[in-house]
Amino acid sequence: MDTDTADPATVLDALDRQLVHALQVDGRAEVGRIAGVLGVSARTVTRRLGRLQGTGAVRVVRMPDTRAAALGALLLRVRVLRGRVDAIALALAAREDVPFVDVMLGGQEVSAVVLGGAAGRDRLLYGQLPATDAVVESTAHAVLHLFADASAWRCGALTADQEALLAPPPPAGPPPEPDPLDHRLLDLLAVDARRSHAALAAAAGTPESTVRRRLHRLAAGGLLRTHVSVDPRLLGVGVDANLWLEVPPGRLAAAGEALARHPQVHGVLATGGPTNLMAAVFCPDHAALYRFHTEVLGPLGVRRAETAVVARAVKRAGVRIRQFPG
Repeated sequence: MDTDTADPATVLDALDRQLVHALQVDGRAEVGRIAGVLGVSARTVTRRLGRLQGTGAVRVVRMPDTRAAALGALLLRVRVLRGRVDAIALALAAREDVPFVDVMLGGQEVSAVVLGGAAGRDRLLYGQLPATDAVVESTAHAVLHLFADASAWRCGALTADQEALLAPPPPAGPPPEPDPLDHRLLDLLAVDARRSHAALAAAAGTPESTVRRRLHRLAAGGLLRTHVSVDPRLLGVGVDANLWLEVPPGRLAAAGEALARHPQVHGVLATGGPTNLMAAVFCPDHAALYRFHTEVLGPLGVRRAETAVVARAVKRAGVRIRQFPG
């Protein structure tokens, strides 16, 4: 988000940030487990989470499996006539194969992640976008490798020991092939990943014991990754930027891995196209973004960097952002 340094009056307090971090580690963590790790009462956790979720400040959703789809994904940059950006952003956000949409600073560019099969992408790129008189130009960057996606980012409010206590077990095997009931449960969790077993059972019309068994199976296969949708300004982040980087091929893997470990980075992908690496970065302010260029990108051997600052998030992890108009 392109704002000045976040207003302290709108920044979450220390405990709320810890709760956000806990949900980033495990979006379905039980209240009692979170309370035990944070050293507060379960009642306090319940009250705080109820307020954060009830006001829409925090939403926990199931993360689309971008890891499996990454090699077939596109990073799309669409230049739009001034005054038409909202219409294009909303049209892209309405597509099920587009989990992420941002409007960039200046109001003339929309950035999106496009998943799905080649036929749907081809219709979008060669038919629907060119046929829209609001679109000036579009550039598609093929994803060649995923170093880290948005689900890996942490806001830095917990210690390493606290995070380890909250971390769910790693996947025990390959992902199972979901059947219709599994898909129904996954769809429900895509809207609210913290739904209780009882609520899921009622919505799916199946016994609670069946829901518990199915979710355990899906989690063991790595299909229950979650994502916390929160306005970064509430975490003291004033700037969200996409960095389009050119790195010598021999240093590409090392640079991508180093960026994936950096606490300010919330997504890193190797790409085809005019540049070969894209990193999404959170910074407290523009001065910190400058330091990121000089102190982080410089030593990695980045030859060229184009910075596109996000003005408004429209859709994240497959869920529309409520604050966006339309």
